[in-house]
Amino acid sequence: MLLLTLALVALAGFFLTAIGLPGTWIFLAVAGASALLDPSSSVAWWSIVAGAVLGLIAEGIEWVTASRYARKYGGSQRAAWGALLGGIAGAIVGFPVPLFGPLLGALLGTFFGALVAELSVTGIGGGAERVAWGATIGRIVATVAKLGIGIVIAVLVLAAAWS
Repeated sequence: MLLLTLALVALAGFFLTAIGLPGTWIFLAVAGASALLDPSSSVAWWSIVAGAVLGLIAEGIEWVTASRYARKYGGSQRAAWGALLGGIAGAIVGFPVPLFGPLLGALLGTFFGALVAELSVTGIGGGAERVAWGATIGRIVATVAKLGIGIVIAVLVLAAAWS
């Protein structure tokens, strides 16, 4: 029964992560609570700790990738910071919007953060739109990477609970 519950929470966590919510962390919290509250639980602590480390790596990838893509698409250091800070601000502002708010907020925040920051350096006609699109592509790549790492975490914890 525990394995089925964890699998369902992992599946829900995948979809939550896809829309910009902390699905991986919710899954790890449920697995940790199971291990903590039920001493006979088959969930191994090492798998939860390893999952948390992977989760932190995924968060780092998510927040750094958009700024790196802004630079890759010809943006200034200011555009990279604009993408990073805009993405964070957008996710926070979008949080109250049901379902896709955090993801859309992060994407829009990344785009406009990079755009405004690059416009402040190059002015109109300086390629700021290309840089902003690059940063947004980076945010999408980061979300896909985070989903992949979330799957690895779920498989790791579920496999440890299975044995």
